[in-house]
Amino acid sequence: MSSTDGATHQGFTAEERAAMKDHAQELKKTAARRGSKADKAAQEAQDVLAKIAEMQDPDRTMAGRVHAVVTAAAPVLAPKLWYGMPAYALDGKIVCFFQSAEKFKARYATLGFSDRARLDDGPMWAAGFALTEVTAEVEERIAALVKQAVS
Repeated sequence: MSSTDGATHQGFTAEERAAMKDHAQELKKTAARRGSKADKAAQEAQDVLAKIAEMQDPDRTMAGRVHAVVTAAAPVLAPKLWYGMPAYALDGKIVCFFQSAEKFKARYATLGFSDRARLDDGPMWAAGFALTEVTAEVEERIAALVKQAVS
């Protein structure tokens, strides 16, 4: 394919390639696990907590608070890793996720929602939210969004 603006495609960034490798490892680990569905869910939740513990502050602090809010507001969501990020799934499908600023060398962390989230609000609505701090007010907003997402 040719480009009309003269730019050349450089491929995936190092961060994107790392995320894809994380996802491949997650799929291998999930496939290799034996045991009950409850055992697998418990291990996936532990994997999320371990990933959060590996993060540098302030991402670690924000991810921990987001995790607590999401699991309290929507206990039906199952924590699991998704492309190396803490994520929360309904019936195995990702509904929301926390993307650390450090992972993609971004200015801020992001709370993202997939198309499975029921956040529809007319012909246009937000599916991602920048996080620079998780205050009590932000926690309330996250809880409301997550509850709406699974309603």
